Amino acid sequence: MEDSPPPSRGGDRAQYGVCVFLALLGTAVIVDALGIAHITSGTDPVGPRAVPLILGTLLVVLAVLYAVDVARGGRGEMEAGEDVDLSDGTDWRTVALLIAVFVANALLIERLGWVISGGLLFWGTAFALGNRHYIRNLLIAATLSLTTFYAFAIGLGVNLPAGVLQGIL
Repeated sequence: MEDSPPPSRGGDRAQYGVCVFLALLGTAVIVDALGIAHITSGTDPVGPRAVPLILGTLLVVLAVLYAVDVARGGRGEMEAGEDVDLSDGTDWRTVALLIAVFVANALLIERLGWVISGGLLFWGTAFALGNRHYIRNLLIAATLSLTTFYAFAIGLGVNLPAGVLQGIL
């Protein structure tokens, strides 16, 4: 593998796109946070606006610092453990299988419920990515979908659709 030439002064222009994205994301978070009502109480003297404002500001500051670094010629090091051969083409079969699995999940989640459609999502993703341990993957998928179902319901108070398992779960 040959090393890429050092960047010229002024940096890699594609990295400026990342800087712009971070700045826009930070600005959007700040603008959205300013729309939150400033409500404080004895148990919450800071209110709900503080964290999004801090995160948005940090994203904008990070974008500026990153842009300065790129302008000075800084660049990230290539990952030493990268095992992807960039000369190979795109594996369109895998991409198509992953798209099919996500579309199937979106179409089936209301009818079948999260536990079944999520299990199919996890199992199908493992299959699309080349894992051929069907039974083990099915057990792992069932465990993941049940765990996420109850984590959302109990831990976060968000009810995922139960579908055909309504009343059982």
